[in-house]
Amino acid sequence: MKKHIFRHAIMALGICSVLNIQAQAPHPERIYLSGTGIDNTRTWQFFCTKGLNSGKWKPIEVPCCWELQGFGEYTYGRYYMVKGAKPSDEIGIYRYYFQTPKCKKNDRVKLFFDGVMTDAEVLINGKPAGNIHQGAFYRFSYDITSLLNTEGKNQLEVKVAKQSANKSVNAAERRADWWLFGGIYRPVWLEVVPEVSMEHFVIDARADGHFRASVRTSGDSEGYFLSISVQGLKDGKFLKTDEGKEEMTCRISCAGKETNVETWWHDVKVWNTESPELYRVRLILKDREGKIVQEREVRTGFRTIEFFPQDGLYLNGTRLVVKGINRHSFSVDGGRTTSAAMSLQDALLIKEMNMNAVRSHYPPDEHFLDMCDSLGLVYIDELAGWHGCYDTETGARLVKEMVERDVNHPSVILWSNGNEGGWNTANDVLFTDYDKYQQRHVIHPWADFNGLDTHHYPAYLTGVARFTNGYEVFMPTEFMHAMYDQGGGAGLRDFWDRWMTNPMFAGGFIWAFSDEAPKRSDRGGMLDSDGSNAPDGVVGPRREKEGSFYAIRSQWSPVQIKPLLITDHFDGSFFVTNEYTYTNLKDCRMTYKVLACDTPMQGAHSRVLASGEVVLSSIAPGETGKAHFSLPASFREGDILKLEAFDKEKRSICEWTYPIHLASQYFDSHLSHTCRSASSGPVSVCNDGKQIILKSDKVSITFDAGTGMIARILSDVQEVPFTDGPVAVGMKMIYQPAESYVRQDSDGAVFCAHYKGGADSIVWRLTPQGLLYMDAVLLNRALGGGGFDDAFMDTEVYNLGITFSYPEQNCKGMKWMGRGPYRVWKNRIAGTNYNIWHKEYNNTITGESYDNLVYPEFKGYHANVYWATLESDEVSFTIYSRTDGIFYRIFTPLEPKYSAKKTMPDFPEGDISFLLDIPAICSFKPIEQQGPNSQPGNIRIKKGDKGLQLNLMSDFRKTF
Repeated sequence: MKKHIFRHAIMALGICSVLNIQAQAPHPERIYLSGTGIDNTRTWQFFCTKGLNSGKWKPIEVPCCWELQGFGEYTYGRYYMVKGAKPSDEIGIYRYYFQTPKCKKNDRVKLFFDGVMTDAEVLINGKPAGNIHQGAFYRFSYDITSLLNTEGKNQLEVKVAKQSANKSVNAAERRADWWLFGGIYRPVWLEVVPEVSMEHFVIDARADGHFRASVRTSGDSEGYFLSISVQGLKDGKFLKTDEGKEEMTCRISCAGKETNVETWWHDVKVWNTESPELYRVRLILKDREGKIVQEREVRTGFRTIEFFPQDGLYLNGTRLVVKGINRHSFSVDGGRTTSAAMSLQDALLIKEMNMNAVRSHYPPDEHFLDMCDSLGLVYIDELAGWHGCYDTETGARLVKEMVERDVNHPSVILWSNGNEGGWNTANDVLFTDYDKYQQRHVIHPWADFNGLDTHHYPAYLTGVARFTNGYEVFMPTEFMHAMYDQGGGAGLRDFWDRWMTNPMFAGGFIWAFSDEAPKRSDRGGMLDSDGSNAPDGVVGPRREKEGSFYAIRSQWSPVQIKPLLITDHFDGSFFVTNEYTYTNLKDCRMTYKVLACDTPMQGAHSRVLASGEVVLSSIAPGETGKAHFSLPASFREGDILKLEAFDKEKRSICEWTYPIHLASQYFDSHLSHTCRSASSGPVSVCNDGKQIILKSDKVSITFDAGTGMIARILSDVQEVPFTDGPVAVGMKMIYQPAESYVRQDSDGAVFCAHYKGGADSIVWRLTPQGLLYMDAVLLNRALGGGGFDDAFMDTEVYNLGITFSYPEQNCKGMKWMGRGPYRVWKNRIAGTNYNIWHKEYNNTITGESYDNLVYPEFKGYHANVYWATLESDEVSFTIYSRTDGIFYRIFTPLEPKYSAKKTMPDFPEGDISFLLDIPAICSFKPIEQQGPNSQPGNIRIKKGDKGLQLNLMSDFRKTF
């Protein structure tokens, strides 16, 4: 287990070094008794009272949740919804022996715990270190100086109760929509501090250079000196004060109280979500003679966060719209125990989705906030409380612990007091009491409170007296629920564009970042998301990227390209919109590539014909302007135009692709000559009243004369099990044998099938080269069947096209040209791109197939297919589209076994479908509450229309 974790940690830290980001802020004052994360643990002794491996002392790794180490029992926090179920309530006892650290006379030794679930009773050498701590997500400490042996070892014993003796703690933390783990899951360390020391400090660094600090000292500090300097992390330069000094010093006038200092630093570089400039603040305490007693360091960013009622959130005087996600502190192998490397990995993935904000239901690991500081992610820091809240006394203590730990992080822009009813309003005022200078705004997620409407899972048309004519700042702290990869990015742009019409819109937070599926030590190491409770992520439990990941990345890209169609008149110019908050597009970069995509007859390869730079003009945030590149000589020889944007740090923002030729043009340019020049032989057509057979020397197609459907295909006498079609999808299609006919001409053998209902005719033509053409005319004006002489109309179109059967067990993989590599829904095409793609067959159930989680999923709809080769050990075959915008459906994805309801709309019957329209996927709320691009289509065929065309060509030959 440790080797696997360590490998991922090293990979993430490698990225860290490239980006010059500290994986974890340095803490030289800490003497760790545990490890620092799941990739760096230390062995203690452990006794569990119930469940697995209970009743005997055994080794355990710290930090880590004990269930993942094979102790106790697993419980998901919604246990109370199962009749008769009770939460696991084992108690764990930890023991560890440590040497008394080297101390000077009158030094104090403090013992820190960064997180223990849930009640922690701490003993040093058999004596209590202090009161039992209650509350799982908060840092707490004890002064243990008097309990230590002057020489030799000391015994640390921690008795941890998984269920709290405090009912309000259980209500806030242990009846919740997350896993209920137990144990010492964050680091444990000692600190040796002098008798006179800095206990705590709060700093406030404003965007204009205004700087304030409040330092709380212990001991007789009167007459001591406090010096502060500020150094840039990137350039190493020290800032200077009004007097031109690189250090400011003040005298502590009163012992036992806070010392407040204030100054102005000049030439500061501000911290924001797009330029997260950081500085190292060094605080030095000196005694009355000027001798250094203690040094402390903290990273900070000069930035100003403000909230204005009926207006919004402002960062450095600029209105901020957050593009955020909710994130649990979670790892497969550690439960709630993560690492600095994992925090970096998560923060980079969040940034890759073009997000700028994060929220969770409890304070995160300290190192995750470090990553947010480094990368420019703003954070909503939340006191736990899912639907229940802490009592006032307990809540007051935990607010203090939370705010004192996190107050100096520039990434923290809001405090949150509980979630969805878990609010104890009596404690609201304490946030600003402890946040002495910045006075960050306090919210109640899901509520209208304090000038912010944080309504969860609003519908697209939210709503009367709320969004439409409400006058609170609108910021849903949860929306677009991604359970089983349903919502995530589905229809996101609809919601976003509508909400952006409101001048009081402040952004929103998607639920959620990763599937929460820990390794079950009691079930052979299987991963378990507790059925449908926790597969809510846009990435998997090991951070596997799901389709929603790329859909969000595309729709939240800060560079948006206006709708673009490559025509004969295209000259390399197109319009882009700048959706950054601070960055001008002239500081970014865009490139182009022209790709040539061969057909399977030509080798099915993609290659770059030309590449170069796109000129981005000066386009300020919120503005639209023109971008341009000079068309290379080979442009019209290419098939796909690929554009890619990069931010000012040279990180990729997004990719867009556009077909240079329509499907029919691509087909003609790549295949017409090939099809005509390929070896050919005689063709024949036969209709004996039972069967209609089109035959060439390579391929034979047999139709049932009574139904017009394919009954058998032979390729060089080997059977291709592509049969039982065409079957109508989304329409009625009644075969008319009396009106159908066959013929043979110079172009091949022809079977013309006529229909009543939703299709006029389908013409099948087998060429002398053995290629089967299908030209279908669907829904022409005379086929309405509803009494209309002048038009056909259908106001709710879901799936529409034709479908065939093919045995799934025969399929080994698929190669195709079109959008990919992920499957799509009508409202989640964003994030897929044109190219030649390949994937082997898999049966992945998104959010459930953790024993063999293969992405992209194989089954489902694929958009804008030009051709697709179905690979088989018997006979592989390719179907080409000569009609634009065809959705290629390959098999039917399995529904999650543990879902309480269907997660996907119905697929067409059969196995392989060619469709002109497909349904949308819901996003927690039903489709009718989604935006316009999620709604079913409509069709109106009027006089003069040609009807809807669906033209294919199939190549069943074993050899060309």
